[in-house]
Amino acid sequence: MSRRLRIDVFFDLICPWCLIGKRQLEHALVQFRSRQPDVQIDTQWHGVQLLPQLPVQGVPFAEFYRQRLGSVEAVEMRQEQVRQSAAAVGLNIDFSRIATMPNTADAHRLFEHVSVVGNVVQRDVLLERLFAAYFHKGEDLGDRETLLRIARSCGIDPQVVADSLLGDGSAYVGAPGGGSGVPSFQFNQGMTVVGAQPASALLGAMSQALKDSERQIA
Repeated sequence: MSRRLRIDVFFDLICPWCLIGKRQLEHALVQFRSRQPDVQIDTQWHGVQLLPQLPVQGVPFAEFYRQRLGSVEAVEMRQEQVRQSAAAVGLNIDFSRIATMPNTADAHRLFEHVSVVGNVVQRDVLLERLFAAYFHKGEDLGDRETLLRIARSCGIDPQVVADSLLGDGSAYVGAPGGGSGVPSFQFNQGMTVVGAQPASALLGAMSQALKDSERQIA
């Protein structure tokens, strides 16, 4: 009997904790595979649009967070907290380059479409490059041409995915399951871990989910 572990990850591209959580998951998977090399792992990524109310052109990033957190000082404190957490997993998040808080509906539609018509490598590369475009380069993930250029850089024909970009600001409705917050990690469609938890917590959840599944089958 083959041993399997399914991981469903719920995320939004404008959430720095989702990128940090992605790295924590990657670190946990390296450890898990070294301990359980016979387990087949299937990771599925599900987009969650956190701010569907944003206009299609987005809003100014700095002003959005100033209004959300109440002051420039509060924003600086929050961003420093994020930067430190990111650095702990080898990431450099550059908030100074981000001008726009984008509407991510089309970015999610692009990713969903590539997940269906592309291969796993293209999907994984696209996800990484979308995160990098926003948090490293400050690019606007709500801009159609930016999204098509990113797709092309992943070996994806822009003409194949162009129709998935509606450009009208309509909300993206993804898979159910992200309502408890993002990032969210669900293991074997049961045990769920919410937040950018340490790799050790994700590793423990993976191991427990595998045991629970095998106990049900036995």
